[in-house]
Amino acid sequence: MKERLQLIVSWPVFFILAAILFITLPSCQDEVKSTFTYRASIPVFLEMHSIREADIIIQPSLGLDDPGKIYLYEDFLFINEPQKGIHIWDNANPSNPSPLSFIPIPGNVDLAINSGMLYADSYVDLLVFDISDIFNISLVKRVEDVFEQMYVDRSTATIITYKDTVITTESEIAPWGRGWSWVLAFSDASSGNRGAGASQSYGQGGSMARFTLLNAHLYAVDETSLRVFDVIKTDEPKHLLNINLGWGIETIFPFQDKLFIGSNTGMHIYDASVASEPKEMAVYQHVTACDPVVVNEKYAFVTLRTGRMCPMGVDELQVIDIQNPYSPKLLKAYPMLNPHGLALSGDYLYVAEGKHGMKSFLVADVLAIDQNQLEFLKSMPSVDMIPGPKSLIVIGPDGVCQFDYSTPDALNPLSCIKVKKPVIV
Repeated sequence: MKERLQLIVSWPVFFILAAILFITLPSCQDEVKSTFTYRASIPVFLEMHSIREADIIIQPSLGLDDPGKIYLYEDFLFINEPQKGIHIWDNANPSNPSPLSFIPIPGNVDLAINSGMLYADSYVDLLVFDISDIFNISLVKRVEDVFEQMYVDRSTATIITYKDTVITTESEIAPWGRGWSWVLAFSDASSGNRGAGASQSYGQGGSMARFTLLNAHLYAVDETSLRVFDVIKTDEPKHLLNINLGWGIETIFPFQDKLFIGSNTGMHIYDASVASEPKEMAVYQHVTACDPVVVNEKYAFVTLRTGRMCPMGVDELQVIDIQNPYSPKLLKAYPMLNPHGLALSGDYLYVAEGKHGMKSFLVADVLAIDQNQLEFLKSMPSVDMIPGPKSLIVIGPDGVCQFDYSTPDALNPLSCIKVKKPVIV
């Protein structure tokens, strides 16, 4: 008689051993599988040769899927769809904006408009579209290889980009790179243009811009540098030079003859009175945090926030004295919840508080901003805004909404352009 082997094990060990046997030994039972679905950004390698060879054909207006930057020019509202192109809306009546067309631009993140010419990035190239006849838009110029930091192999003109996708798998173990660990480095909004040069007319964008126009020059920032383009001849931009700014550059805002550049660690001030050769005036340092900026004659208003790209930051509004632009000084910091973009209209400041809503302040007394909060619209999550001549244009998870702000302490909703994919804040 065969002797029986006895194993003395604890119940947890027993179940572990049983699970191993169940997984490793063959079975005649029906196989049971579990599926897991999640969103991910996956790397995609492309060759610029094939992108440049493809025709750009203006399309009828498409529904908004995943809006990025917003930009206002004359009575038209331009809404960027990151990596895909630009939607155009007739915004003559902000209470009832009307969709017009869509410009498909692979790799597009930013835009700016100068006297009927639209400048837009397409991966490593700068494109120029003639929009003087909004119903007959045409590509008039492609300036190649000006954003070369996107190349992974210059010899083969290979670039890398990232595509948001939904993955369904039968394994719950996500391999490296899944989830939200891949984040495209370009920022979330459009260019704000306040300058004038050589009788040119510029559009207006939000505080989280990477493109802007000033004194007949186009300025574009990436993570480390400032690129300068001569656009005196509006349909023939000339790439003049790159200026190294250091790591973590996020936004650019023009005012009078100066450029205010926000970064993870501070605010750079550049003198652009000689537009082709901007010169550094000062760098105001702050703790590491995401950092858009708007300014007036005396003060810069900077929002700092924590986030995936700046987890060690703070959530606050800083007021910086820039009356001596060579020596900017912090006047006061105000706690915020999670501020994103902001907009300044006269003595009124509007702050996008991300998922928490939107706030407005009277800032005539910059040392008492916290005592002069006008509204806190908790039902309006927001990431950036444009104070236009007819409406305050706000982008948030619900889409692109507009408000009558003629009474600054009582915003009146006018309209909302809904989106298929809410902006994640």
